[in-house]
Amino acid sequence: MQPLIHATNRNHLRTCFPDEPEIWVVDVAHQRIHRWRTGHDWDSAPVSTSRFGLGSQPDSSRTPLGAHRVCGIIGVGAALGQPFISRKPVGTPLFSWTGGEGDCILTRIIRLDGLLHGYNQNSRDRYIYIHGTHQEEKLGTPASHGCIRMGNQQLAEWADSLENTRPLVWIGTLDACA
Repeated sequence: MQPLIHATNRNHLRTCFPDEPEIWVVDVAHQRIHRWRTGHDWDSAPVSTSRFGLGSQPDSSRTPLGAHRVCGIIGVGAALGQPFISRKPVGTPLFSWTGGEGDCILTRIIRLDGLLHGYNQNSRDRYIYIHGTHQEEKLGTPASHGCIRMGNQQLAEWADSLENTRPLVWIGTLDACA
């Protein structure tokens, strides 16, 4: 069966995953993330997916497509801009989130586990995350090394509000944001 990697709009995804109380939609075509929760309106924010393209190949630095599950949240309650190396906080928080080289992992780490056997099931082993960035000026364009970068403030708010919820995270393309 072909995995769902293209949808007409966000509501189409709600229809495809009717039992999910919370869905995060990473629209790679528009470089946006949309959050839907039962009883709430859609929230949206810019993101950056991989500058190397899309795919699930090991060591490719590409962003994997399809359905994922949040399988862990690291850094809840940490200061905005807190750097992480190997999923552990290190040093002092960065207070400037623009410029610089590399792919710093800041603020929170939301670990993703691919749900599609034979397609993206290696996302967890590839350490694919949603995380904060020191290059917020690049949000809205593909700029990461495989993960999904998000603005530090928005990421902290969304991650810290999850508590025990582990939403579905769908990564693909949307025809429209409606």
